[in-house]
Amino acid sequence: MLYQLALRNIWRNRRRTLLTLSAMIISSALLILALGIFSGMLRDMLASATEQYYGHLVISAKGYQDDRDMFRHFSMDKSIENVLKQDEITGYSQRLRSFGLLSHQQNSSPGEILGILPSQEQTVTGLQDSLIDGHYLTADDSNGAVLGSGLAQRLNVVPGDQLVFVTQAADGSIGNDLLLVRGIFSTGDIGYDNTLVLVPLAWLQQLLVLPGQIHEIAVKTDQPLNAAALAEQYRVNLPDALEILDWGEMLPQMREVVASYAVSRMIIVTILYLATGLGILNTFFMAVMERTRELGVLMALGMRPGQIRTMIMLETAIMGSLGLLCGAVVGIALSLYMALVGVDLSGTLTPITYAGGTILPRLHAVIEPANILIPSVCLLIVSLLAGFLPANRAAKMQPVVAIRDAI
Repeated sequence: MLYQLALRNIWRNRRRTLLTLSAMIISSALLILALGIFSGMLRDMLASATEQYYGHLVISAKGYQDDRDMFRHFSMDKSIENVLKQDEITGYSQRLRSFGLLSHQQNSSPGEILGILPSQEQTVTGLQDSLIDGHYLTADDSNGAVLGSGLAQRLNVVPGDQLVFVTQAADGSIGNDLLLVRGIFSTGDIGYDNTLVLVPLAWLQQLLVLPGQIHEIAVKTDQPLNAAALAEQYRVNLPDALEILDWGEMLPQMREVVASYAVSRMIIVTILYLATGLGILNTFFMAVMERTRELGVLMALGMRPGQIRTMIMLETAIMGSLGLLCGAVVGIALSLYMALVGVDLSGTLTPITYAGGTILPRLHAVIEPANILIPSVCLLIVSLLAGFLPANRAAKMQPVVAIRDAI
């Protein structure tokens, strides 16, 4: 009976009910969409920092990441290979690094030269997807180079041009050799676009007189947000001379951004639903005021205060559930559109580098369970809290007073 009365009472004033439901649906749908877009921006930033250069984990000699000392090198052995065979690891890339001077005709610029195995590097980073001219390195390329767009512009080179690279070799000699530009990439991060050059690993090992040696192994996992725990797990299986760092240790600012995301999400949810809760509270207070005489009659006929309170709380729960369901459907539909299509803002905005990552000029959503569950559950809780005050007031009314005041 209480359920039937609650349903009837909800639709007694259709306009007010529809307006309240609209506020619930719009607030929850927009919040689901906003959280999805924030997740997309966070994922883009993390991907730009880890999947364009660092990887999710990096194995190197102890202290190498502090000063990039050329002499802190190592070679692959069985223990390292065993670590790289873990199920969570989806790719890894052996690297050798050097810094030196690049020249083309009358133009010169310092640069970071990263010796790689192309087939391995493509499993860790996505620079091959950022090419704007030419092509990526191939397995049989002996002296090719793929460089950033800013560096290519300073050197005034295009695919097919020659570069001269000069650096210090490990034996104290001056290493210099020619490179052929194969491709040019543009990531939107000026740090990479202005300095980074990818070359074949064997070519750089020969130039630096470090045969068979590498400086680091970049690793990609299927659990980037769990990289710190994976690093701790793998660390015990590595030789004592090596260390494994997760992306949070190499990019502490990015780690803080990720950590603050959950707090920011709850702040947004709280602010939006405080406003929505006030609207729901006003609706049910007005409903109780309008039905004062009716509630007094029901209590005079024998309905207990607890039943009055339960009936009004049922009305709140039903409206909250309807708003939750419709809002979730609309929010998921909007998020799907933004995930598949998105909004390209590159015509009016430029990429922004922040905390080691790059915020791209685009809006796209990422659909995650938390981005749907948090707004939905919070909406239901806010609805019940907002309905409790008028329900409690109605339950405390005296039947005679309620009937008399309503006349």
